[in-house]
Amino acid sequence: MRVKPFRGIRPPKELAKQVSSRPYDVLNSEEARAEAAGNPMSLYHIIKPEINFESGTDEHDARVYQSAVEHFAEFRKNGWLKQDSKENYYVYAQTMNGRTQYGLVVAAWVEDYMEGRIKKHELTRKDKEEDRMKHVRVNNANMEPVFFAYPHRDDMDAIVERVTAGAPEYDFISDLDGFRHTFWVIEDESLIAKITKIFAEIPAMYIADGHHRSAAAALVGNEKKLQNPNHTGNEEYNYFLAVCFPDNQLNVIDYNRVVKDLNGLTEEGFLAKLAEDFVVEKKGAAIYKPNRLHNFSLYLGGEWYSLTAKEGRYDDNDPIGVLDVTVSSNLILDKILGIKDLRTDKRIDFVGGIRGLGELKRRVDSGEMKMALALYPVTMQQIIDIADSGNIMPPKTTWFEPKLRSGLIVHELI
Repeated sequence: MRVKPFRGIRPPKELAKQVSSRPYDVLNSEEARAEAAGNPMSLYHIIKPEINFESGTDEHDARVYQSAVEHFAEFRKNGWLKQDSKENYYVYAQTMNGRTQYGLVVAAWVEDYMEGRIKKHELTRKDKEEDRMKHVRVNNANMEPVFFAYPHRDDMDAIVERVTAGAPEYDFISDLDGFRHTFWVIEDESLIAKITKIFAEIPAMYIADGHHRSAAAALVGNEKKLQNPNHTGNEEYNYFLAVCFPDNQLNVIDYNRVVKDLNGLTEEGFLAKLAEDFVVEKKGAAIYKPNRLHNFSLYLGGEWYSLTAKEGRYDDNDPIGVLDVTVSSNLILDKILGIKDLRTDKRIDFVGGIRGLGELKRRVDSGEMKMALALYPVTMQQIIDIADSGNIMPPKTTWFEPKLRSGLIVHELI
């Protein structure tokens, strides 16, 4: 993999918490408006610039993109974002529930994405790609990092351990979720050279989170290459902003389903249909969490059930067939409930495991949904196997937590 250090644009130490935000795609416009209320330094004014207008403004309006540009310039003028004087790497650590993961902040090479060495496991939507491409183009910067995984290396771990033994540049706890965010600057030229060399020995990296941001950043970089008659390959637009974590530190959590109806079946009829392909066990009113691959949790009619797929209903030798999203989609959502397309069917919704299984119970008990299905989370190795095989995960399979904070560092394309 080809990576390089870069002159990060980032907040002064005392403003990091105020400037930083959640990623643009994990909340809607009104939620961003509420979180940014009273805080002119919030990065939402740049990454969710529709909040700078009256409620209901189309986020794809040309004025909205222009507002992002104006606010980016204002942040720099006011000293809320400042560019480092030299090219550095950085370490970004996140702590959730007492567990810490350490990522290296780098400028990743566009060609590695275009030629498939930066591997994806999800499909992207063209409309979402184009939105982020416009955002990158008008700001001439990657305002938010993408989240990569790489095969862990002891020599890289040793460098990160050495860097993080020193005093951090930023260290704060988010008021929103209680997660801790810590950030170090790597200025030592010998360490920078070692990091570049180690990455050069790594054959592939994997997009964990941020498929649309990755596509947009790489495609804009490639556009700039094609539009520049004097292109040399050394321009900053040949790279985009990424935080790279060793694969053995990452935490993939469950991504669950709630459905509005039983496709005309009674509860008893639905359970009888399930029994054709699953061992169905009633667990009672206490929350039941899936405890292994091919074991599911169903909440229906005020009761929790354990569903264990019967032998022969899945293919453990197929990287897609082994996934519980595949098993549940084929045998429950499609076969029984008639839900064919998880991306477009309005009868189904998805709930990230960070919200807990109590959220599934709440949505069913409220009458909004009829049943809920909790899945055992996929593993990082399953994600890597699928990406390596050139396959694509089914929709709504992976949920990584914690999410990267935006606003701790920006990469300019000039």
